[in-house]
Amino acid sequence: MWWMMGENGGHYCSKKSDDLCGTQESDRGFGISRLCCILRGVDLKSVLFLLVIMPMCVLGVYINALKISYFLRPLWESPPKPFHEIPHYHHENASMESLCKLHGWRTREYPRRVYDAVLFSTEVELLTIRWKELYPYVTQFVLLESNSTFTGLPKPLVFAGHRDEFKFIEPRLTYGSIGGRFKKGEKNPFYEEAYQRIALDQLLRIAGITDDDLLIMSDVDEIPSRHTINLLRWCDDIPQILHLRLKNYLYSFEFPVDDKSWRASVHRYQTGKTRYAHYRQSDVILADSGWHCSFCFRRISEFVFKMKAYSHYDRVRFAHYLNPKRVQRVICSGSDLFDMIPEEYTFKDIIGKMGPIPHSYSAVHLPAYLLENAERYKFLLPGNCLRDEE
Repeated sequence: MWWMMGENGGHYCSKKSDDLCGTQESDRGFGISRLCCILRGVDLKSVLFLLVIMPMCVLGVYINALKISYFLRPLWESPPKPFHEIPHYHHENASMESLCKLHGWRTREYPRRVYDAVLFSTEVELLTIRWKELYPYVTQFVLLESNSTFTGLPKPLVFAGHRDEFKFIEPRLTYGSIGGRFKKGEKNPFYEEAYQRIALDQLLRIAGITDDDLLIMSDVDEIPSRHTINLLRWCDDIPQILHLRLKNYLYSFEFPVDDKSWRASVHRYQTGKTRYAHYRQSDVILADSGWHCSFCFRRISEFVFKMKAYSHYDRVRFAHYLNPKRVQRVICSGSDLFDMIPEEYTFKDIIGKMGPIPHSYSAVHLPAYLLENAERYKFLLPGNCLRDEE
């Protein structure tokens, strides 16, 4: 028909002869034509998004998954129930009768016996400072150590190797060791931790603890002040279970974090009821009761070991986190070893704590033995962030 005929009598095609989408000269030519035709209909921005931007976003989410989760914590987790805070009154020249009365308690005719029980890993320096601080008022020091970490890593019995350094408490020491379970395939470190705490319950009974004795439950680096323990042993009517509010420090007493450390507690022992634990056990807490110095080690190798050994080892997401030069740099800057977002429950608190911890140059109201032996423990004092490599 006339509308299908060309000028020379051939068929008419509505497409131009140089259109690549219509070229079919060869298989190779056809493939190139199809590709060009497809690309002609694709927006360059879409290609960049699919091939570059989206993979980068996926990688960014993977790398920062924990940080994103912690930052969004206020959306999926409410703050815990607040403690009932007991004001803490103390002055070295005030009588015990006056101090007990200020707290609403009566004074006893004689003090309670005190047991200080700890699970020990490697913190020889902090254990020394702790026991020197508490020595005047503790009846029995109870220590348990294992040949494995909570994460199942083999380790030597460190305290056994340093026991000669603690001759000052030997007559009051109940020591025990326990073999790690080394359960193949078990990846939850909290099972191993619970196993060791149960063993510590048994060791306390061997140590001779009885009803109404005071039992300090806290990690080695959670150090109650001696005047706090003296107050509690002399006062009657104190709570059955009392948490201790401790000042929180990181790496040394140069980096004060906050005063929110609460896991340390003191119990009036009850046979068959009191169980050694490290979680919230009551709603009552005593203000300003001591110090919590987390990751306060002398040597870089101790930092690396702790990062791999403690219950939250999953925070070591990349091998370079354990690089000694990086660890040293992080310590001196007051940054986070695991590059984590602050563990808080409100966006205000999270944002307020982001970034390095400000340096403090105050060494006031620290454990007495630390200051009396400042040269030996200078790595814990302001201005001494450099650590020994080994």
